[in-house]
Amino acid sequence: MLPLGDENPRRLTPYVNWLIIGSCFVVFLWQVSGDQRHFIYALYAYGVVPARILSGEGYYALVTNMFLHGGWTHLLGNVLFLYVFGDNVEDACGHLHYLAFYITCGLAASALWTATAWGGTVPAVGASGAISGVMGAYFVMFPSARIRTLVSVGFVWRVMRVPAFMMIGLWFIYQFLLALVPINTGVAYWAHIGGFAAGIVISKLFNPMFRQRRLIGQYYD
Repeated sequence: MLPLGDENPRRLTPYVNWLIIGSCFVVFLWQVSGDQRHFIYALYAYGVVPARILSGEGYYALVTNMFLHGGWTHLLGNVLFLYVFGDNVEDACGHLHYLAFYITCGLAASALWTATAWGGTVPAVGASGAISGVMGAYFVMFPSARIRTLVSVGFVWRVMRVPAFMMIGLWFIYQFLLALVPINTGVAYWAHIGGFAAGIVISKLFNPMFRQRRLIGQYYD
């Protein structure tokens, strides 16, 4: 299931969401601006390496890893999900609160990944942990919003209008089941789970405030 867009109007222009997307592209262009050694250096220097974090070094990587990616497919996939779900969450939170929320979810994702990959020396990079938090918030705030989703039915691909709770719920189940598989797939599924859980918890705590903002229209563009 691949989200293509949603049917969920907003009032705020999602400047912060655009800024995050643009930053991911700029950072990735820097990653690929040199040779392979430069690319690998960027992953290890600014990605989350559990062994280094546990030794008390490189805490900055808990943030910088959110803007690094392992390839064009990794980048474009993450950007698509953030583009679809991020604008409405920013609309509900407000610009600065959304930025704080995004970073907090990314930190939670990195923390759970570090705990589950205890002592590991392979770097984890990507915005997907923070984006998982955005999806968790969307799940709480807009469960009935329709998501235009590309779905495979046998060998036929169709675009279907799926409720957000169904699309995101199935996505999370898929992530959780793969996280339980004791095989190194190269994907930090526990980071996705950590970010998603943080997004759920934070949005549950602050949803009454966000709902009030939507009702009275206190938006500042």
